[in-house]
Amino acid sequence: MSGRRHVWTRIRGRSPRYLAQYAALRLSARLNARELEFPLLPEDLADSLTHRPPPPARPGPGEALRVAWLAIPPSAGSGGHTTQFRMMQAAVEAGQDTTLLLYDRHGGDFERNAATVREAWPWLTAGIRPVEERIRGYDAVVATSWPTAHVAASRVDEGRILSFIQDYEPYFLPRGAEYALAEDSYHFGFRHIALGRMVASVLAGEAGVFSDEVPFGCDTETYRLQRATGPRRGVVLYAKRGNDRRGFALAMRALELFHDACPDEPIHVYGDRVDDAPFPVVQHGSVTPARLNELYNGVVAGLALSFTNISLVAEEMLAAGVVPVIGDSPLARADLPNPHAAWGRATPSGLAGPLIDAVRREGRDEYARQVAASVVGRSWRRTQEATVAIIADEVMRARLTSIRR
Repeated sequence: MSGRRHVWTRIRGRSPRYLAQYAALRLSARLNARELEFPLLPEDLADSLTHRPPPPARPGPGEALRVAWLAIPPSAGSGGHTTQFRMMQAAVEAGQDTTLLLYDRHGGDFERNAATVREAWPWLTAGIRPVEERIRGYDAVVATSWPTAHVAASRVDEGRILSFIQDYEPYFLPRGAEYALAEDSYHFGFRHIALGRMVASVLAGEAGVFSDEVPFGCDTETYRLQRATGPRRGVVLYAKRGNDRRGFALAMRALELFHDACPDEPIHVYGDRVDDAPFPVVQHGSVTPARLNELYNGVVAGLALSFTNISLVAEEMLAAGVVPVIGDSPLARADLPNPHAAWGRATPSGLAGPLIDAVRREGRDEYARQVAASVVGRSWRRTQEATVAIIADEVMRARLTSIRR
């Protein structure tokens, strides 16, 4: 009876939303549903102490390198997949026979996952296949996350293995088993391609491994200044509710303070839907890159939060004349030396302050033109060229070593 009274006291007077969330939380805990969040099948777990690199693949017919890229099936708009696909398309255009291998721990519908890629990234012309039990027939296989690094170590029978690393992924996790498994993925002996200074330095400092650093880029073809249709107003947030390193809870509190100080300035939100904000929100949902650029061209500032590597959002905002407000840390600063980025301590008031300052700036439309000009000429070209060259170099080294033997 005491337990029932406790539950009744807890739920009495609560909203339907709270009751649904509370019931789901209790049921999830009872069923231990979090086990399904583990991104690997048990048989795909590898161990750096016992892993042995596979032999080089025999050259295929013709001179094109056969390269497979391993990835978890993406949702439309995934920034990490967009960067990976940019590298893959550059490889296609450089003459590498490039295939995307999709690894779905839950055995989802491959055709549907492939269709998502084709629809959301229509410019990617690489082939798409599901990961097979054994991976053969490729000169190189490129892992793109810690789970796919384990898959590569467990399933690749021949060819060189590389890892394209966009962040220090153990930081995504609390200290524990998954953290250790993520960190162990850097010790399989793969050649590491590190996106930016932050990743390269943290791989060296935390994991003690060397990497080939390629520069952080920015898509200034999609994100750019457009002809003004009116004065800029308000701020924007990319909402990712279920991803704590994107700082959603902190962003909500900062925006609440911003609204209290500047109630006439609109607050735009794209990404996840936000129905429970304690302030008015202009909802945009999932938007295409072109539509997002239009949204950026109408606002003054935006929250670009990431508690590990810098978010792609920050420099894309700059390209469209938006002042990105970022939580200050050495990790975030490593790859964004732009003088127009606004850094704030990661507290509600620390982030609200730069937003308030941005919308109160005199001549903010003229300032937006200065902000956009600061990234003109930036692109992903150097990153693409360097990545493609590293893959080719790794295969050629393996072939020369094999010949000498």
